[in-house]
Amino acid sequence: MVHRPAVTGRRVALTALGVLVATGIPAAVAAEPTPAAGLLPTAAQTLGADRPSAPVLRAMERDLGLTPARASRRLVNEAEAGTRAGRLRNALGDRFAGAWLRGTTSQELVVATTDAADVPAITAQGAKAIVVKKTLRDLRAAKQKLDAAAVRVSTRETPLWYVDIPANRVVVEAGSKAAAAAFVEAAGLDGKSVSVKVTANRPRLMEDLTGGDAYYIDGTANCSIGFSVTKGEQEGFASAGHCGRQGAKTTGHNQADQGTFQASTFPGKDMSWVAVTDLWKATPNVKGEGGQTVQVTGSVQALVGAAVCRSGSTTGWHCGKVEQHDTSVSYAEGRVDGLTQTTVCAEAGDSGGPYVSGVQAQGVTSGGSGDCKTGGTTFYQPVNPLLSDFGLTLKTAEAESPAPQGSAASTWAAGRVYEAGVTVTHESVRYQCLQTHQAQSPWVPARTPALWQRV
Repeated sequence: MVHRPAVTGRRVALTALGVLVATGIPAAVAAEPTPAAGLLPTAAQTLGADRPSAPVLRAMERDLGLTPARASRRLVNEAEAGTRAGRLRNALGDRFAGAWLRGTTSQELVVATTDAADVPAITAQGAKAIVVKKTLRDLRAAKQKLDAAAVRVSTRETPLWYVDIPANRVVVEAGSKAAAAAFVEAAGLDGKSVSVKVTANRPRLMEDLTGGDAYYIDGTANCSIGFSVTKGEQEGFASAGHCGRQGAKTTGHNQADQGTFQASTFPGKDMSWVAVTDLWKATPNVKGEGGQTVQVTGSVQALVGAAVCRSGSTTGWHCGKVEQHDTSVSYAEGRVDGLTQTTVCAEAGDSGGPYVSGVQAQGVTSGGSGDCKTGGTTFYQPVNPLLSDFGLTLKTAEAESPAPQGSAASTWAAGRVYEAGVTVTHESVRYQCLQTHQAQSPWVPARTPALWQRV
């Protein structure tokens, strides 16, 4: 039974906020005049969702069964829903239990709360409200206990665990119920707080690997270029950590000398970056079908349920949906935390390759199970932690600024990675982040209501 505290002044204010946001007016600036520069861009305009590329639309038509019109509508809906979900996350605070998308064109945003008194504020923003027992913080705390247990005990028979937001539960996938039960017990949890899924599938690394374009490591193994990045004046690309260790040399798809791994993390995370020679030029392009390219314009994290497409040299361009974020995977080579699970297919040779949602970079291929003939599951290393850990700037079609060095984290700066919910100051005004992303120069908080809310 859900506990329903009395409606306080704070709760009334929350409901009012929902009404204001539903009409597109941020509560904190509802009384302010429109800036002289003109109307603020919509979320779809900010993220480029209103300008989809032909390769993205064709792949979504093939893999998601959509017409071009429905594929276009889905991308716009997902962009707008991400902003609404961010506002509700900030308004609900600790009672927030997650948000996800449903419907052929992602027309339905679902937001979960642990308090039924929040329902009016959620529905006022055009979202479907669901009242659940556990907050997102509760679910993540339980998963962290599993993460800690994985350091102490073998996870060979329990290769996968994650937070299933729509189901409001933590899930352990294992080869047997006994193996899952032992892992759950080692974490200090009970069977009521964790669901078990018995499966014969075991995620594996895509060892002989490629992505948008192939590259080769020390003349033997091959992987995939994920996204072009820069660090100061140095150009390079991001890829998977298991592809190569720091200092390893790479050659390109044409076998010409290319670059050197500057940093690599695996296991724990699955991320790396390669600095290239002057013969190679960083671009915002991701390889699509038929020699066409998709240009990324940012790295705004997609919601669960959103469409996502992957490029790989083995299987080409394929699309699917985001199933959940913050997944822990126990490969034979070691455990990796913080991956995103998807329904996109992949095969050996696709590792390190890029995932995009519309024109927003999402991550680089880590591993998976199945193949592109029978279907499967894949995992990607999110790109924002990669950029943050290594101090990199994503190469985009827009003018980007280098990652800031040493500036105060509380002051907004282009190039810094911001997590949803954090607060910053820009021109003496405080803002709260709505969607995780790497800031770009054109995306100043005052002019990007898709990403920032004045507080």
